[in-house]
Amino acid sequence: MIVVEDLHRHFGGFRAVDGASLEIRTGSITGLIGPNGAGKTTLFNVIAGRLPPTSGRVLMDGEDITGLPPHELFHKGLLRTFQIAHEFGSMTCLENLMMVPARQKGERLLNAWFNRRAVAAEEAAIRKKALEVLEFLTISHLAEQKASQISGGQKKLLELGRTMMVDAKIVFLDEVGAGVNRTLLNTIGDAIVRLNKERGYTFCVIEHDMDFIGRLCDPVIVMAEGKVLAQGTVDQVKNDERVIEAYLGTGLKNKVKEEAAHA
Repeated sequence: MIVVEDLHRHFGGFRAVDGASLEIRTGSITGLIGPNGAGKTTLFNVIAGRLPPTSGRVLMDGEDITGLPPHELFHKGLLRTFQIAHEFGSMTCLENLMMVPARQKGERLLNAWFNRRAVAAEEAAIRKKALEVLEFLTISHLAEQKASQISGGQKKLLELGRTMMVDAKIVFLDEVGAGVNRTLLNTIGDAIVRLNKERGYTFCVIEHDMDFIGRLCDPVIVMAEGKVLAQGTVDQVKNDERVIEAYLGTGLKNKVKEEAAHA
């Protein structure tokens, strides 16, 4: 699905992404973890077209998509969410979903005047799909609620719902659990698993909650200092000496090992 080849993104002398290479397999839920400053979000931003790479390539199903803007990637089925939800607060949850599909007939002035029946039919179909999405995500009771008035976790569900309105192929989720209570995080996790199993979505998930990563993700990719450090199952990476050192530092790693040896 996605292949990243020797990707670099530099900000002056700072190498936020420094030669990262990885693959996200079709149909997988891939976890992307690493300490703060590892380059995870910058990598997402480059893949999703929000930042141009300094060098390297990004391929999607064999096609070079390096540097394509987000709206072109949107039409190819590549979408991302953000650590802080980007909802339209003055609109209802239902309206937030209904505005997602591109090139709607009602967006053309002439259609609004002379082809009202087709506009109304399309709008009814989009509304029906949006209501189905809200039902799928178990937030149908929020359909007429202003998006600014719902909780942080519900906003994350709404963002996930927007990806469903265009039947995305791959979704990049950036810290979906940030600021979300455990109950809603479980609901989000359930929705991700169902979308993966029932609708064939591929996901790549940045998250610091290792229980969440362990429940959903295989494989797990670890980044540190802009590079891919390790890859494997969640148990494999948790026990990888390089990963432990990246998170704890050499001194603390040795201290933990000494305490474990004397336990």
